[in-house]
Amino acid sequence: MPAQKPVVILGVFVADTAYRAARPPRMGETILGSGFKLGPGGKGSNQAVAAGRLGADVTFITRLGRDPFAEMARTTWSEAGVKSAVIETPESYTGAAYIFIEESTGNNAIIVSPGAASLISPADIEANAALIRSAGVFVTQLEQPMEAAGRALEIAREAGVTTILNPAPAAPLPERIYGLSDYLTPNETETAELTGMKVESVDDARRAADRLLSMGIGTAIITLGEKGALLHTKGLSEHVPAIAAGPVVETTGAGDAFNGGLAAALARGFSPIEAVRFACAVAGISVTRPGTAPSMPSLEEVEQLLRT
Repeated sequence: MPAQKPVVILGVFVADTAYRAARPPRMGETILGSGFKLGPGGKGSNQAVAAGRLGADVTFITRLGRDPFAEMARTTWSEAGVKSAVIETPESYTGAAYIFIEESTGNNAIIVSPGAASLISPADIEANAALIRSAGVFVTQLEQPMEAAGRALEIAREAGVTTILNPAPAAPLPERIYGLSDYLTPNETETAELTGMKVESVDDARRAADRLLSMGIGTAIITLGEKGALLHTKGLSEHVPAIAAGPVVETTGAGDAFNGGLAAALARGFSPIEAVRFACAVAGISVTRPGTAPSMPSLEEVEQLLRT
């Protein structure tokens, strides 16, 4: 593989509290579940872990409280080879997420409370500007405040750093954000939120991707679950099929696996289409395992899958 450039990711760590049951409870109802797991999560943190496990030189910028969940975060990053730029926030708490997992399908519904990470500010970004400028690839999402994400994208863009915005969870974006994003990586739901266009097929995704390009995005990469992903630029539109690695156990971390894989591949100098194929393999392995950060594969596992 070519020599890699550093990856810098801005985002949120939360402790995932995952509950398995046949269905979600109705309001006022208590039901029995079939499983519970506590583990590390948060989109940005998961993406950093995914990239770190793939051998990327990755640093994660966030805020943590001073509590047991913060210790879980630091241990998780250390084990994945992720460096951290943490702003300690003892007046708040480290974030947490409620994850409901449907037994029969592995599908999920999630509530995120970011805690300290909801206090990430443009001033925090300025304090880490040199780190962002040093990156080859910069990634962020929408779990921390939009103003902070926007300022970080500005700094990265001004320094010639490749920018990836994963617009999750779904939210309206300020117009200027589109022009700061070399790559936008929404799923079908997020694409519909941004464009007002339903995405139920690859052709739907192409039409929506054209709308995203007209809004200022450099390249749209729409993730399509079991259909894979669409890479769409002004001169190229290529559907990359999903890469199956076994039975689906849980889809919770698939989008984060994809984005971490994409960042790691671009940092190694892969072409966009090679990077999307690589990211599909990372996601394909992650869904065969329970959990989010714990489901992220190693570089050797991904290379093996791509060979076979």
